[in-house]
Amino acid sequence: MTPLIPNPRARRLFLHRHALAEPPRGPASGQALHDLIARIGFVQVDSINTVARAHDMILWSRRQSYRPAALKRLLERDRALWEHWTHDASILPVALHGVWQHRFRRDAVRLEANWKRWFREGYEAQFDSILNRIARDGPVGTADVGEGEERGKGGWWDWHPSKTALEWLWRTGKLAITRRDGFAKIYDLTERVIPEPHRAPVPAETVTDWACRSALRHLGFGTSGEIAAYWNAVGPEAAKDWCRTALGQGEIIAAEVEGAEGQRRKVFIFPEILEETPPEPTPRLRILSPFDPALRDRDRAEFLFGFHYRIEVFVPEPKRVYGYYVFPVLEGDRLIGRIDMKAFRDVGSLRVKAFWPEAGVKLTKGRRAKLEAELDRLAAFAGCERVEFADGWERETLIRSSL
Repeated sequence: MTPLIPNPRARRLFLHRHALAEPPRGPASGQALHDLIARIGFVQVDSINTVARAHDMILWSRRQSYRPAALKRLLERDRALWEHWTHDASILPVALHGVWQHRFRRDAVRLEANWKRWFREGYEAQFDSILNRIARDGPVGTADVGEGEERGKGGWWDWHPSKTALEWLWRTGKLAITRRDGFAKIYDLTERVIPEPHRAPVPAETVTDWACRSALRHLGFGTSGEIAAYWNAVGPEAAKDWCRTALGQGEIIAAEVEGAEGQRRKVFIFPEILEETPPEPTPRLRILSPFDPALRDRDRAEFLFGFHYRIEVFVPEPKRVYGYYVFPVLEGDRLIGRIDMKAFRDVGSLRVKAFWPEAGVKLTKGRRAKLEAELDRLAAFAGCERVEFADGWERETLIRSSL
């Protein structure tokens, strides 16, 4: 008989692996911060700074003693972390660089055809000159290269050739990000950024096993598609083959997981995880980044938590349902709503425009007190002195949108 993972247990298994079950206390610098990032796998990087940048807020929501300078030290001084691509730009433990060597080669093939269609011609001709310049003169940013090249006013598709070349050399492993000035990437030769012990590629035949095995442990349970998507290091067919082999060898077992509305999905799980008793999540309320690893897979979040979430940054304002950049709110093992807010640091105010509860959630006196306490803590982290609430900020539950 196929074992069933009830929904409350499934949520707790998943939240525990993402460090969202325990209270957000404890050390958040040095080895402790490195270990937290290794535990959750990766931290996505994003430029939007409505309240705090995604990577900072992801870490703060788990350890509220966290400060951005601690992450900067691990990245730029200790070289214990590095920045590259999973499903998007992310911060990773530097020990994973050996696995990514294979991704560099894969991406060089995968990107070549698309980039020739998407970008202006001429970027390939800049590869050698940029590498030689960096080797001779040291790190550069996009503002330092491309003298005399036409600089477009559009988005990423309108980069000048030297900027495209820098990104290509980074994506394919020739360059690494040595630091960020503000939020601008500064590139150097990989051998000057990644410590020598981590620059050797792992054996190619081990990549699929590592990618699938580690993804399944980070997820707790998952379909072959979820396993493939976690690191985006192997394709769906490779993940299916790995699951089939691991299942046949008795390393993993098939199970069913119950969704928030009682629906069921077939998943794979390690036997010892199936026997685990996940901790009871803290009742503390916390506000999550839209790019939180626990929400990266929007379909999985909707299945497990009944929480339909889409970022509306690129939705024209008249068509937005909630707002430009709206933050999910977690209480215990439930996603109870979303909040639209923005930090106005010039006047020291975190301004709350709206809070929408999920269906069946009431903003009781106790819950309101927890929300206000968390907003006060977040305001301080964002460099604000106070929280201000707009008139009518308490909204009614909305029917799920089709965004």
